Amino acid sequence: MTRRVHGRCAVPDVRTSVRSPGVLLSVAVLLFVLLAALVPELFTSQDPISGVPAERLSGPSAAHLFGTDQTGRDLFARVVHGAALSLQATVLAVLVSLVAGAALGVLAGFLGGWVDSLVMRVVDVLQAIPAILLSLALVTALGFGTTNVAIAVGVSNLAAFARLMRAEVLRVKTGVFVEAARAAGVRWTGVLGRHVLPNATGPVLALATVTFGTAVLEVSALSFLGFGATPPAPEWGALVAGGRSFLATAWWLTTFPGVTVAAVVLAANRLAQAFERGGR
Repeated sequence: MTRRVHGRCAVPDVRTSVRSPGVLLSVAVLLFVLLAALVPELFTSQDPISGVPAERLSGPSAAHLFGTDQTGRDLFARVVHGAALSLQATVLAVLVSLVAGAALGVLAGFLGGWVDSLVMRVVDVLQAIPAILLSLALVTALGFGTTNVAIAVGVSNLAAFARLMRAEVLRVKTGVFVEAARAAGVRWTGVLGRHVLPNATGPVLALATVTFGTAVLEVSALSFLGFGATPPAPEWGALVAGGRSFLATAWWLTTFPGVTVAAVVLAANRLAQAFERGGR
C-alpha cells in the first residue's frame, strides 16, 4: 500500500523499514536461531548432554566458544541445541494465544448479546492478572514440562488476541458487503467464513509477531524457575539458572545464554515494529 505525498506516490513505509540495518540484523539473528533449532549440527559437533570433567569451568576459547559448564559440557553446543526446545515452546505458546484468543473474540463479536458479555468478563479477569503470575499459577496446576509451560504462557496472553479479534469482527460486521451477503440469504456460517474472518485476521496475525518476543521471555523465565524440561535438557532459561552459583568464577555460564535470550527478544520486537510501521 503506497501513500501520496504532495501529489506523488511515495515509497511504501514497509520497504524503508525492511532496508534499515536494525531490521536486517534482527532477521539475521532470527534466521540463525531458526537454523540452530532445525539443524544444530550446522553450528556445532559437540555433545550438549555429556561433557569432559577435566575441562569443567573452562573459559571461552577456540575449542569452546562459550566455555564449559560445571560438568565440562560445551556451553555453545547447549545454547545451540537449546534453541529447538525454547522455540518449540514459544511457537506453541503463540499458537495457543492466537487460536484460543481469536476463537473467543469471534464468538463475542459475531454472536453478541449474553455471549459477548460472558466472554469479555472472562477476558477482563485474565487481563487483571499479570501474565507472569497467571503463567506460574497455570503451570503449577498443569505440572512441569515444556508443553505445559507453553500452554500456561499461551493462556496468559490470549486476552489481547480476544479483544483485538472482537474489535475487528465488530468493525467488519457493519460493512456494506456483509449486509449485502445477509440480504442475499447467505447463511451465517458463509458470512463468517467468506467475509468476516478473511477481513478481520490481519491485525491479529500482526499481534502474533509482537507476542513472539514476549513469549520467548516468559518461557525462559518459567524455565529459569525450574518449570521447564527436566535437566539436563538445555533450555535457555535453565542454562541461565544453572550458572547462578558460579557468577563470581564462571561469568560465561549465565552471560551467553542470557545474551541469547535478550538478542532473540529484541530481534523479534524490532521486526514486529517494522511490520507495524509498514502497515500503517
